[in-house]
Amino acid sequence: SLVVLFGATAGAYGAKLGSDERELILLVWQVVDLHSKKVGTLHKSLVKADNLDLSDQCREVSGLTPEGLGKAEPLDRVLQQFGQLVSSDLKVLGRSSYTLCSDGQLLIRQVLHPETSKKNFLLSDCFYSFYDLRKEFHTCYPSSAAVKDQTIKTMAEYLGLGTDEAEEDFGVWQVKTMVAIIFSMLSEGCNHVFTEPETVKYKYETGPCSKSETVDSETVIRARGLPWQSSDQDIARFFKGLNIAKGGVALCLNSQGRRNGEALVRFVSSEQRDLALERHKHHMGSRYIEVYKATGEEFLKIAGGTSNEVAQFLSKENQVIIRMRGLPFTATQEDVLGFLGPECPVTGGKEGLLFVKYPDGRPTGDAFVLFSCEEYAQNALKKHKEILGKRYIELFRSTAAEVQQVLNRYMSTPLIPTLPTPIIPVIPSPYTIASGSIRDCVRLRGLPYTAGIDDILEFMGDATGDIKPHGVHMVLNQQGRPSGDAFIQMKSADKAFMVAQKCHKKMMKDRYVEVFQCSGEEMNFVLMGGTLNRSGLSPPPCKLPCLSPPAYAAFQTAAVIPAEAAALYQPQALLPTTRTPQASAAAPPAVTYYPAQAAQLYMNYTAYYPSPPVSPTTVGYIAAPPGAVAAAATATHTPILPQPGALVRMQGLPYNTGMKEILSFFQGYQYAPDDYNGLIQLSDQARSVLQAPKEWVCL
Repeated sequence: SLVVLFGATAGAYGAKLGSDERELILLVWQVVDLHSKKVGTLHKSLVKADNLDLSDQCREVSGLTPEGLGKAEPLDRVLQQFGQLVSSDLKVLGRSSYTLCSDGQLLIRQVLHPETSKKNFLLSDCFYSFYDLRKEFHTCYPSSAAVKDQTIKTMAEYLGLGTDEAEEDFGVWQVKTMVAIIFSMLSEGCNHVFTEPETVKYKYETGPCSKSETVDSETVIRARGLPWQSSDQDIARFFKGLNIAKGGVALCLNSQGRRNGEALVRFVSSEQRDLALERHKHHMGSRYIEVYKATGEEFLKIAGGTSNEVAQFLSKENQVIIRMRGLPFTATQEDVLGFLGPECPVTGGKEGLLFVKYPDGRPTGDAFVLFSCEEYAQNALKKHKEILGKRYIELFRSTAAEVQQVLNRYMSTPLIPTLPTPIIPVIPSPYTIASGSIRDCVRLRGLPYTAGIDDILEFMGDATGDIKPHGVHMVLNQQGRPSGDAFIQMKSADKAFMVAQKCHKKMMKDRYVEVFQCSGEEMNFVLMGGTLNRSGLSPPPCKLPCLSPPAYAAFQTAAVIPAEAAALYQPQALLPTTRTPQASAAAPPAVTYYPAQAAQLYMNYTAYYPSPPVSPTTVGYIAAPPGAVAAAATATHTPILPQPGALVRMQGLPYNTGMKEILSFFQGYQYAPDDYNGLIQLSDQARSVLQAPKEWVCL
């Protein structure tokens, strides 16, 4: 038997049913015996929604009113009545089992499942399997319109059924017409058999993903705006009614290994993915979630793994994964098992623990734990911020994809990143930021915080070719993160004017960006920490009398270190050796090599500082190979400064540390200019830079 089911919400109707999160207000159904071709009683039931504000389309199409719906039963009571009435009708027809049949997938997948999930009550098993009448009709009549273009009316017209929609109540006509279509499909000319129903997964299945897998880009979406504590099960609940692939939820992490509010979700088919896109800006609690298309490559980058250790750890399927963070570096498996206690036994004992380590084997303080059921996992989460040793331990729900991502991040990152060796050693003339009153620059304001250089270049479009080399400057805040502003140097004032006219309030990642024409002087003031607004220019802190020593007056606005002085900042100094005055004189020469037009460093005087100038050709300054040093020294006949040990590396900084705290930490440590006199030939500008009191350059 089939139970033909039709429904409507208080909002959109037809192809957009369920896309606006509006509640169900109407259910109409009728039992059909496929063998005897008999039907049961036709039932129509109104549903009382929490919000009785009906859309104009709903009022026009259905004829329903808030007053009439206010007297109806809530959804849970209506569904109970549905089950009782269907059982009664089946008994009259001499049948015991049935399958639902609806007009398309929206009513089941996009309305009933999401709404009942939000209202925290379970649907009966009959709602997890149903026939899509549109697909069945197209299978029976291949020459009919495509499935996505079918409606009840077009199917009836194709068969020449002469039903008049105006003669029946809303919902009643739809069910009667669907029954007539089914009987036509069962006639001797067609003899259609209903054999393969659509299915809805009962729960999300976890599992590992290998980088060698092939992931169809038409099945992946990106969800943005998730609560930071949300788990894969929370995301699966948000997409309730749609079938997510096994292990198909990948939570994205930021550079500190913490969740950034985004996730990549892989569905079993492109049809399911398209339905997921219709949930754009639906709500998870009080937050709305943005849903966009993504690619299979992006999914594999986050969720894919190659480690055999991880694969073995995740081979135990349908386990609840908990992430532990902040473990003492000396913690052992026995310590962790003792911390969790007998009330939350770990699956497989020690085999259910996975410690995250650096490539050299040092512990990171993170670990993942497997539990066989939700009860044990909940008991473990109750130990959040309890003490192990002398440290409090954080516990969070996790996913298989997060395990892969965290392990990939730590195991693939070298302890000290290495830079590529340049081909040709070049020490060019210094490349300075523009100054003066010529308005050949543009300011971008309101950039998304996730926007990078590539996004800006794409935003600029054809005007990218008019950007000066190294002419893109991202303005960072005191934590070193993007502030939402950027400056771009154009080749002329006319080009800057055209860009400001063309790109002002153009969209970038769902945000409009303001574009203003400005001068190099105005740009430098902001890059050095000043403000530029309708009231005019406010000087940066380093230019204020109360904050600036007298020697700062010697600096140019651009604050650029000349090429002669740039040799003071050697990348080899990350690991300096102890030097004595005698050893310095005999030390092997070291030289810094620069790709063309990249010899520029900033002196960061304030907490509001610019990023290095960036263009598509910028690489940064890099160390030359030892063999090239002698050749460069022989060719130039210029005294070269020995390796000075000018850089230090700081580890263990608090996450909220800003520039001011670092500068305060090093208060009183300055360069002694006398140490460098006579070692290299300096221009007057370079000498003024070296002889002025030095602030630390924070990289």
